[in-house]
Formats: sequence, C-alpha cells, structure tokens
Amino acid sequence: MKLVPLPAFSDNYIWMLQDGRDAIVVDPGDAAPVFDALARGNLQLAAILVTHHHADHTGGVAALRDATGAKVFGPARETVPEPLTRLAQGEHAEVLGLRFEVIEVPGHTAGHIAYFLPASAANTAAGAPAPLVFCGDTLFSGGCGRLFEGTPAQMLASLDALAALPGETRVCCAHEYTLANLRFANAVEPGNAALTQYTAQCEALRARGEPTLPSQLATERQINPFLRSREAAVLQAVRAHARLSPHSGEDEVFAALRQWKNDFR
Repeated sequence: MKLVPLPAFSDNYIWMLQDGRDAIVVDPGDAAPVFDALARGNLQLAAILVTHHHADHTGGVAALRDATGAKVFGPARETVPEPLTRLAQGEHAEVLGLRFEVIEVPGHTAGHIAYFLPASAANTAAGAPAPLVFCGDTLFSGGCGRLFEGTPAQMLASLDALAALPGETRVCCAHEYTLANLRFANAVEPGNAALTQYTAQCEALRARGEPTLPSQLATERQINPFLRSREAAVLQAVRAHARLSPHSGEDEVFAALRQWKNDFR
C-alpha cells in the first residue's frame, strides 16, 4: 500500500493510498489529478474521504463518485456532496481492509474531522503505511489552519487531540504551506535548534521540487509553535508580541499566536 501526494491547484495535496489495484483518495478538490493517477496506475477508486466542506477539498467528489462508484465518507455536521456516509468522533471508516478512526477537530471549520490510521494488526496485515493521519486544514507542518468557523479554544483542543497521537504518525496535511509556516515559527522561537534543522531540510526538499509532506508528529511537537503554545519560549514571545498579561490563559495566548500568524508578513 503506497501513500502518494497528488498536487492540485497552486498548493493543495490530494492524498492517495493505493495497492496497485485499488485506491482511496482524501479531499479531492479537483477530479482531474485523481483521474490521471487512476489511469496511469490502472487503478479502481474504492473510496473518497472528506475532512471538511471547503470547495478545494470537495470540488471533485461528485465527478469521481459518479464515474467510479466510489463510496464517500465525510463529516457528520458539514455540507458535503451527497450521497455519503457521515462520520463523527469515535466512529470509523473501513475500506480495502483498512480501518480509519475518526477524530473531530473543529476550529478551521465547525465540523472538521481527521482520519487516523493506527498501526493495528489488521491495518498492518492490509499493507498500510501506518500510523498516519489525514488532518485536512487543521494541522499543517509548522502551522495550523485559520479559524474560519471555530474558536481558539476549539482549535487548541483539536491540536491537542492530534498531538496525542503516536510520535511516529505521518502527518498528511492538505497544503504545501511548510516554508511560509516555518518563517513564522522561526520568528516566534528563533532559538529552537530542531526548528533550524527542520527548516534547512524543508528548504532543500522544495529546492529539488519535492514535497515537504508528510511530516512526522514527533517533529511537529518539536518545531510547530501551535503545538508548543504552552512552552516557555513560545509563551514569552507571544505575551511580548501581543502585550498580554503574565496571567493570560492558554486560550488567550493561542488566540494571540494565531492572530500574529494572520498578520505576519
């Protein structure tokens, strides 16, 4: 079972899992790259996993479903092209012998979900490159999604849920935002040696035209300011930048960190 990022639009990735015969895709905002990959590999599309309702994640769903008969899974509380199987926290999707656990991660949108593929005996037997998580626009390498519909408290809780996954989990984000995120991360925490090293690694990948993704959760815990908003260095930087009280709570600090990123140039 191979994990393949299919580039779409200017910076999206549509993630594909394929075993040489059948395939699963995640967040196909554009059907064309998926049809191309299916044709090149002589693959049959078995399922489509959707994390949230934004058009750059759902725009190709109907065309792919209608052409292939693929089963569609998506969030329980968002508007996604019907018909689909709606999923909420604690439920799962089973496709090609793989069992994806659903984690609700509101913040970017109100009903955003992530799909976690653990390194279980069944998933390993099915040839899965587990563990991995398809996190849509909630967690990016070095960053997190904008808060379009949720609150800072919701996003912080969502990131905590993702950060609690095993450190070896591969993080399959939906956008190639890594270098821009790392520029901000270095402004927040310039003394972070792991961040310096990771930035150089990602710059080399992009210079070769290669994706920086998937990243690894253990690395994100070391370098991503949005997973480190309770760390002393990040706390100090955010409080100084936003002129917060030393007694400001973690939700207020996270909100200020996200606003700093929104305004960062």
